[in-house]
Amino acid sequence: MIRKISTLALGAAVALTVGVSGVQAAPMTYTLDNPHTQIVFSVSHLGFSHSMGKFTDYEGKFIFDPENPTASAVDVTIKAASVDLAHDKWNDHLKNADFFNVEKFPTITFKSTKIDTTGEKTADITGDLTILGVTKPVVLKTVYNKTDKHPYSGKMVAGFSATASIKRSDFGMTYGLPGVADDVNIMLEVEGIQDEATASTPATE
Repeated sequence: MIRKISTLALGAAVALTVGVSGVQAAPMTYTLDNPHTQIVFSVSHLGFSHSMGKFTDYEGKFIFDPENPTASAVDVTIKAASVDLAHDKWNDHLKNADFFNVEKFPTITFKSTKIDTTGEKTADITGDLTILGVTKPVVLKTVYNKTDKHPYSGKMVAGFSATASIKRSDFGMTYGLPGVADDVNIMLEVEGIQDEATASTPATE
């Protein structure tokens, strides 16, 4: 079905960028907050439904520059063996050589290469997605949600949502075609916690 979207994804993943008002006026580094970051995919199954799955183990960082969003960056790595369709038999099949071949290719990665702002709170994040050792460019359609101090932890958090679409055959994953569809839709919900080394007090509106 799909891959990281390093997941993702990425990338994981993730995702970021756009002009933001009312936040620190300098590039900041954020680490993915895994409990509040989701890397989800869906693929048509024999035309009956769209089966949905996710990756549960990943790590990554992003740099977000509110004054110059195009200088932001994303770097995410997903453990392919964390693929989960909530069914043990399906999960085992996805991990074998028919799909993700996790023993030979244990990670999926996404690294941004270009960011183009498309609106006040939207951007296209282009990056290199690597699955099964094959690297292809992928565009994450990204929405900036907000940056703010977390009400419980007191730490600065930046949040984004993103979507992408890929063809798994582009990465050499052809098992089950066309019954299991070639097109894979990716959905990302990303929260990043600002690294202490780059932390500063944000400006407020």
